[in-house]
Amino acid sequence: MPKSSRYQKVCDVFTNKVISCLKHTHLIEAVRLMRAHNVSAIFVQEHRSICGIWTEADCMKLDFNNPQIKSVEIASVMSSPVISISSQRLLSDAALVFHQYSVRHLLVTDESALPCGVISITDIVRNQGLDHYLQFRPVNEQYSKNISIVPANMGVSEAIKLMYERNEKVILVFNKQQNEHGIITQRDLLHLIIEHESKHFCWDFASWPLYQISPKNSLFDAYRLMSDNNVRHLVVTDTQEIKGVLSLEHLINEIESAYCSELEKVLAQRDIALQHSQRNLYLANKIIDASLDGIMITQQDGVIIQVNPAFTTLTGYQEYEVIGKQPKILSSGKHGKSFYIKMWQSIADKGVWQGEICNRKKNGDLYTEWLSIIQIREPNCSEVVYAAIFSDITERKNAEEKIVQLAYFDELTGLPNRRLFNDRLSMALAAAHRNNDMLAVMFIDLDRFKEINDSLGHSAGDELLKMVAKRLQALLCEGDTLARLGGDEFVVLCEVDNIASVISLADQILNHLNIPFQLEGLEVGATASIGAAIYPEDGLDSETLLKHADIAMYRSKEIGRNSFQLFKSSMNARSLERLAMMSRFQHALENDEFELYFQPKQCLKTQTIKGVEALLRWYDPTLGMISPAQFIPLAEELGLIVKLDLWVLNSAGMQLALWQQKGIKAGRLAVNVSACHLSQGKLSKSVEQMLKRYNLSGDCLEIELTESSFISSFSQAKKQLQQLKKMDVHIALDDFGTGYSALSYLTKLPIDTLKIDASFIAKIPDEYGNSEVVAAIIAMATSLNLCVVAEGVEKQTQYNYLQSLGCDVIQGYYYCRPLAQRQWFEFYAQLTPAYPSVTS
Repeated sequence: MPKSSRYQKVCDVFTNKVISCLKHTHLIEAVRLMRAHNVSAIFVQEHRSICGIWTEADCMKLDFNNPQIKSVEIASVMSSPVISISSQRLLSDAALVFHQYSVRHLLVTDESALPCGVISITDIVRNQGLDHYLQFRPVNEQYSKNISIVPANMGVSEAIKLMYERNEKVILVFNKQQNEHGIITQRDLLHLIIEHESKHFCWDFASWPLYQISPKNSLFDAYRLMSDNNVRHLVVTDTQEIKGVLSLEHLINEIESAYCSELEKVLAQRDIALQHSQRNLYLANKIIDASLDGIMITQQDGVIIQVNPAFTTLTGYQEYEVIGKQPKILSSGKHGKSFYIKMWQSIADKGVWQGEICNRKKNGDLYTEWLSIIQIREPNCSEVVYAAIFSDITERKNAEEKIVQLAYFDELTGLPNRRLFNDRLSMALAAAHRNNDMLAVMFIDLDRFKEINDSLGHSAGDELLKMVAKRLQALLCEGDTLARLGGDEFVVLCEVDNIASVISLADQILNHLNIPFQLEGLEVGATASIGAAIYPEDGLDSETLLKHADIAMYRSKEIGRNSFQLFKSSMNARSLERLAMMSRFQHALENDEFELYFQPKQCLKTQTIKGVEALLRWYDPTLGMISPAQFIPLAEELGLIVKLDLWVLNSAGMQLALWQQKGIKAGRLAVNVSACHLSQGKLSKSVEQMLKRYNLSGDCLEIELTESSFISSFSQAKKQLQQLKKMDVHIALDDFGTGYSALSYLTKLPIDTLKIDASFIAKIPDEYGNSEVVAAIIAMATSLNLCVVAEGVEKQTQYNYLQSLGCDVIQGYYYCRPLAQRQWFEFYAQLTPAYPSVTS
């Protein structure tokens, strides 16, 4: 579309005459008036006002079978209301009105709003210079293909009815005698109204001859043919065959479509320009009023000239309370003079300033806002105004502080978390390096905290952690850092003068934690294991110091808990060894690298074998022989102890089956079982499955348990042991005297054998006290009909003393060391000459 046409107005193209009639005018008179003035539409007046419009297209709505059609009043068939447009409006505005109301004629009014002409959609599109567009559009895409062809002798009324039923604006008439086609259009129906006779045939009203055009021609060719011959319809033919009819309306519609497409682009560009125009006050005010940010506009001298509704919402000040005043009414007094000097210097240099500022609301509340101040200079004007745009970010600031709190502080205790502790440790190390200072990192881990959680619940455990945190915090000096790394692990960072001060602080922590805590009406103890590493002796970086303090803490747990250990290099070697062992343990279990050794027990009365204990051994090709005292706790920590138990049980079953096959009669085979296996309630089932697998009776098996097995769940343990007894499995209480030694266990649980711990046997008969304890245990067991086994017998004097006390069975190096399988077979063969085949 030519650029100049964008600015054409309605007055440039409209028809400056309004043909009208009164609302009571008969239809025939109105049509005669339209023909006299050669117009396609007539307006209807009432009391000198336009109230309706009737066009030649409305002919299709008439009933031509009605003999009174000529005397029908125009008011009964007109369209109302009439859409009008000012003559000074742009053609683009008129096009939008046509599109919005789906009409083809608009009443044009002058500056006094009086009718002065009429404009049609055709008037607009004919003035847009879109002929070039028609040159690229073929006729084949636009014409009406399904056109009715009626015989020449068909009645006009019947033909009109057919047009109405098929919603056709034209109909073709074929005169067979003349071999000629004619056409009847909506405009021809106007003649019918004037010369209405029902006997007239179609050929009498048809226009002919018809002008033809090929579907391959362009719309521009069709438009030029219509213009040259002053016709409005062309017959589309292909090899003399009628394909349809192309009307001027088709061309107009096509041009209109192109025009509207161009118009939409122009209007879009205009809308964008309007949005960016600072001079469009209406649009700017709408935007300002709708903004959720507070906006305040001031003159160059700072006087407020405009605020928006959001300003009132955010500050509490109404518009009338601030107009004409200075922005200092919002000042909080939190910012000094230098702050505002820098602000206005930035505005002067860059024309803008952005930043956080604290202001005060009308009710006195302080709030933080994000403020942007923009300097605005009007074109061709020296006047300057300032626009301040702000939003209340108080909640966001609070949320950010909360996020920082969550990111760097422990939610439960409020102490620094691992991330913040690492930051502080890094800074402390840098300062210590510069000043040649000494630092201590202490790892604190609560002992048996899981038991408190399991027995009292996690809420009680959380409360205990908060109490522990308060006690530890109270012991530290200003500048020291106490952090919670997670679970029941705490860590302390402090600057110290010497090793003695580290030991003193550790002793204070242990003593304060030994004081019972009042928790849910109960006194709860919470001892701790503490390890410490010193900078620079034990490490120069954060990772090394934390690792060494952790290793020292684990050493405290190994030696009995409730203690403190300083890091030593030997601990690191032990830790590495333990780590290597952990990595190998799972592999060893899965690849059957364990082995059972057998230590026979001797009956003191008969001097014969009285059972055998199966002892687990692990020889690793890399680490060498590993003691059960090392890998059994490791299995518990890794959660593999039950799996290890099952391996031992299965291996013991295989041995018992082999003994039966070889005829070995050495009494029961004793197997040590973990407390975890018993507490899980799976022990009896595991034993039952093993006995069935190897077709064994329970009387050939003895299960050894320690007193700690009954601590967590006495009722569960009792139930499991009773089920074992039903299978005739014997039960031995191992390491008696070293644990809780609750004598009630001996009467409430189905125990068959009592094994006195080797630590007591090692000191008899010489040490007073130990000998009496052993004598008392044997006497008590005898009175309870329990078999007594003394473990760790290594000397003749021990053997004689135990025999004198009436002990039933001994076990130890004095009688026999633990033996590998082949050694055990050889030992048994030596004692039992009647069974030499066992070694074969």
